[in-house]
Amino acid sequence: MKLSIAATAFCVLLATSGASAFSPSAVPSSSVHSRSALRMATLEDTAAVPTTSSFLTPESAKAAMDAVGSPLYAYSLPKLEEFADKCLAFPNAYGLTVRYAMKSCPNGAILSYFNSKGIHIDASSGFEVRRAMTAGIPADHISLSTQELPADFAELMDLGVKVNACSLSQIERIGEHYAGKGQVIGVRVNPGVGSGGFSASTTGFSKTNVGGPSSSFGIWHELVSDGTVPDMVEKYGLAVERIHTHIGSGSDPEIWQQVASKSLSFCKIWDTVTACNLGGGYKVGRNPGEPTTDLQEIGGPVTQAFRDFAAEDGGRELRLEIEPGTYLVANAGALVCTIQDKVVTTGEGGHTFLKLDAGMTDVLRPSLYGAIHPITLLPGSGQSSDVGTDTESVVVVGHCCESGDLMTPLPGEPESLGERELRTAAIGDICVMDGSGAYCSGMSTKNYNSFPEAPEVLVDADGKPHVIRTRQSLEQIYQNEETVGGLW
Repeated sequence: MKLSIAATAFCVLLATSGASAFSPSAVPSSSVHSRSALRMATLEDTAAVPTTSSFLTPESAKAAMDAVGSPLYAYSLPKLEEFADKCLAFPNAYGLTVRYAMKSCPNGAILSYFNSKGIHIDASSGFEVRRAMTAGIPADHISLSTQELPADFAELMDLGVKVNACSLSQIERIGEHYAGKGQVIGVRVNPGVGSGGFSASTTGFSKTNVGGPSSSFGIWHELVSDGTVPDMVEKYGLAVERIHTHIGSGSDPEIWQQVASKSLSFCKIWDTVTACNLGGGYKVGRNPGEPTTDLQEIGGPVTQAFRDFAAEDGGRELRLEIEPGTYLVANAGALVCTIQDKVVTTGEGGHTFLKLDAGMTDVLRPSLYGAIHPITLLPGSGQSSDVGTDTESVVVVGHCCESGDLMTPLPGEPESLGERELRTAAIGDICVMDGSGAYCSGMSTKNYNSFPEAPEVLVDADGKPHVIRTRQSLEQIYQNEETVGGLW
């Protein structure tokens, strides 16, 4: 059986602490930083209630399944509030705008809730902009930073949407449309370095690293400092009101602070700049032992950098913008599903497999990145009194006819089987995959094998589920298909 050293050690600790009903996960050693801005979770922090997930009890998980069936996504309203309040308290010198990176979980109810808290929106496509406006978000509360400038960008900008130009051609297109009109824009800059949760490199390629020479995101910083971008802005009579940078998801706080200082240097180029957007990418520990960024600690030096900028630039006070996604929703959401089969292979390399009625169609991160999610197995009865203490080592897989549909890979190795020591399960038991609030429902491979998109519920402080999206029907999967005749 193939267990990482970290996973093995952690399972032993749990077994000796009497928390055998808790579902531990392997801890990627590469993600455990010594940075003081990252709070290290402890066993006491994470395993205090071994019969529940991070916010679901057997009873509340069963209630959610009774409401919409299995599988489903569940989101905790109290946790959304907790993480929203932490982001809104981010240290700042002259004002703060928190923008929710809606791509992480774009359900309209979640957008509406964050809007009620005073959180604005970071959109990544013209379609996301329209979706947010349909959910009731004011156009002037939406910022668009996109790899593909939409054909209707001018209509969106006229409505008040704030667009960050992410390439020279985007500046050209915007400039040609608004030539000589003093149109305000933002400029997204690739600062030359990046940082991501699945790579230690600040310049090499990583799927979660969006800065540096191996990233296509933003305008290369040398094109800003050498006068290319300023010349284009002047040519079309544009007014740059915002500098934007974003270096990656799960970024290193020290690198993030360095980029913040570099971003401010770009703000000096245009005296029209009133805001500096430093993106998001704050590391969140989904699993026991993984670090979580301390927003108060990383915000302190940035606040001082903004004050220093004001002192050096004639008193110009810049507003800070941040764009958290994962930080706001990752640990506020869970995939709730059912163990629909259990099979065993024997001999060298044999395993016990738990087959879910969900998989990469719902949570793609393990198959894509080798990401590790906490897994808790609960009794199918939905009764806490039925939670057993027996455990077994298993591999958890999804329901797709796809060998890569693996829910328990080795850390960072999506093609390697990783075993977990979980509560001994029976067919019909409930599986809760925590840490699934971000980049799961919004990034799923829904409809593969024609599996319908799973429903979503919002769980209130009393554990009551409220349906915020119903299950997709089979007919909805193929409703846009057209029949043709005369070709065969």
